[in-house]
Amino acid sequence: MLRSQLFPMPEYFDRYIHLCDDVELLDAFQKSIEEVDQFPLETWKKIDSKTYAEGKWTIEEILQHLIDTERIFGYRALAFARNESQRLPSFSEDDYASASLANDRTLESLIEELKTVHQGFLLMYQSFTSEMLEKKGIGFKGEYSVASIAFCMAGHQRWHIRVINEKYMNLV
Repeated sequence: MLRSQLFPMPEYFDRYIHLCDDVELLDAFQKSIEEVDQFPLETWKKIDSKTYAEGKWTIEEILQHLIDTERIFGYRALAFARNESQRLPSFSEDDYASASLANDRTLESLIEELKTVHQGFLLMYQSFTSEMLEKKGIGFKGEYSVASIAFCMAGHQRWHIRVINEKYMNLV
């Protein structure tokens, strides 16, 4: 399934999904895995624990947020693919970030975990049939499909890397 074939486009998550190329779902997610290897690790290390404004996350917290979010949405994708009929709960990304202790970790360990989570997510999606990808469920911000979750996660990473590039890189 191509990104342009998602219909309807889930509200709120469309801002992430539109950051994906209009390619097949598995290709979009494979690209996000490859993009992790392009992260400018040495530059990020120079930024250290600085943020561009008070109350904003560090790069470590952003990476942990990507990991946590992918795990949560991976569960949602699995639940929807397996015909879960209950509304799935939301989560407070700020509460998760503050409880994560991400700033006590190295960038290398966070990047390694992100790549591992990405691989597990990709393997799960490779197991889904076309019918499973079209299944929908109800979660945070309404109804969305299993397919839209994969595009959302790939675009979500791009969203946060763009924020880092635009707002953190001048902190070096």
